[in-house]
Amino acid sequence: MVTPSAALAQAAGAPLSAVAALAAVPVTVVPESTQQAVGYPSLFLLVLIGALVPVVPTGALVSSAAVVAVHQAAPLSLALVFVTASLAAFLGDVALYWLGRRGMKSRNGSRWLEAIRARAPEDRLAQAQTKLADHGVAVLVLSRLMPAGRLPVMLACLLAKWPVRRFVRGNLPACLAWAVTYQLIGVLGGSLFEEPWEGVVAAIVLTVLVSAVPGMWRRLRGTAR
Repeated sequence: MVTPSAALAQAAGAPLSAVAALAAVPVTVVPESTQQAVGYPSLFLLVLIGALVPVVPTGALVSSAAVVAVHQAAPLSLALVFVTASLAAFLGDVALYWLGRRGMKSRNGSRWLEAIRARAPEDRLAQAQTKLADHGVAVLVLSRLMPAGRLPVMLACLLAKWPVRRFVRGNLPACLAWAVTYQLIGVLGGSLFEEPWEGVVAAIVLTVLVSAVPGMWRRLRGTAR
């Protein structure tokens, strides 16, 4: 026969045993090797697509990946982010330029060339052509670091009939400088916060500010005039 006191003890012990059972269940943590096996190909693919179709915020992607790399134990994480991002941006730029050259040679043009033209306003294109004529490859390098500066300079190179080899020579250091810049933003964001998600948010905010400031400055100068 179960006494009332024994019944109360069993009732009170049931929740405790359930909590103990839950605590005993092992928590599955995804290993860093698995994260890297998925993360680096994803970063490469997204940056490559962003170079071809400039609607993906590739700078924010690189900064976010750098934040995650800062919090990983693997010593080569940051180096792998740099190599992945710069290689994807380089291949995407070269592919887009090659497609643009094909459009320039075609009588009917191409949708890739039209996409470049659509994102290269006349005033920005005129500035890019002038600077390209004066400074050459240096303008191509800087265009990758300037928000919305890549496509006007690329179109200026197309109109100047630069061969693919010449574009490649200028675009390689441009992509390396671009990857370093946005990776440093991510490293800064990741170093300021203990939690990776906080660093990712900070890196995205910094990236948006870097992208927005030049446009706001041009508008203020235009209003002042």
